[in-house]
Amino acid sequence: MLQAVNEPRVGAAEVVRESHLAAFRFMLRARLLDDKFAALYRTGKIHGGVFLGRGQEALSAALGVSLKKTDVFAPLIRDAAGRLAFGEPILDAVRNYLGSALGPMRGRDGNVHRGRPRDGYLPMISHLGAMISVVNGVLFARRFKNISGMVGAACLGDGATSTGAFHEALNQAAVEKLPLVVVVADNQYAYSTPTDRQFACESLADKGVGYGVASHTVDATDLTACLKIVGGAVAQARAGNGPQLVVAKLLRLCGHGEHDDANYIIPELKNSALGRDCLKVAEEFLLRNKFTDAAQLAVWRSETIREIEEAVAQVQREPAPDPYAENWSAISSEHLNETHLENGH
Repeated sequence: MLQAVNEPRVGAAEVVRESHLAAFRFMLRARLLDDKFAALYRTGKIHGGVFLGRGQEALSAALGVSLKKTDVFAPLIRDAAGRLAFGEPILDAVRNYLGSALGPMRGRDGNVHRGRPRDGYLPMISHLGAMISVVNGVLFARRFKNISGMVGAACLGDGATSTGAFHEALNQAAVEKLPLVVVVADNQYAYSTPTDRQFACESLADKGVGYGVASHTVDATDLTACLKIVGGAVAQARAGNGPQLVVAKLLRLCGHGEHDDANYIIPELKNSALGRDCLKVAEEFLLRNKFTDAAQLAVWRSETIREIEEAVAQVQREPAPDPYAENWSAISSEHLNETHLENGH
């Protein structure tokens, strides 16, 4: 495990410090944003589902900070930290959840299927492994254009590894040696189905090995471990060493969504090492290693809360889509139609 106090290289300790602080701030922002969405849902301000990433922030942030803006990222419903690290503004997330017509999906979508494809940030089609093949397609397109040095990352849960989409896309990536990183949040339940009712293999990492994919496991309650393992997998893919599978062990510290009380999660898991809150673990690590202090943590928290409250207040004044005036064609085809009209076609 990477340890700042034992790092021998000149300047490397500062790099470690900065990487931890950057990832932690995205973790904190994601947790506070999720808390606000949960509160808005309970007061009837959000229609549709609200899905929190509580307990998954270290894994998600580690992936987001490991990617470059020229990469491709396909996050899932619990990847608020990774979305923020990849560049999503808080305003985009708030607009999408509150149905603003000014949001990235123009208020047309049910909360979580948001993105900006032209920026390499893909809207989720499904959380059941379907996004791996979409990322593969983008990687193929860039290969045909002789664009190199980039990575595609797809996130999924343990349940998705039982779907045909997962197996077909992972096999394709392995055969074509695509620079793909698949990050599996093994949070012990596929909604309410425990892992022992999902698969019989000893580890989900074995599924990658079977296809000739380099596979890694990580304790996702530990930010240091996530930065090392996830960052290493991204570096391996970027270096041309083919697809990488990262299986992250953790426990979802909330229900599947805010509609779910998660009473099926057994106490033994909650009280185990997997039940640790990665945000608290990371905060304790930063303080113990003197990467920051309690006063600075309080400032970051208050600044983020103010930013979130300002975003919510702004969006609540913005219009929803007008069903009688809205052009309901696909956004991409609408853009193409406008281009054709401009060119006289």
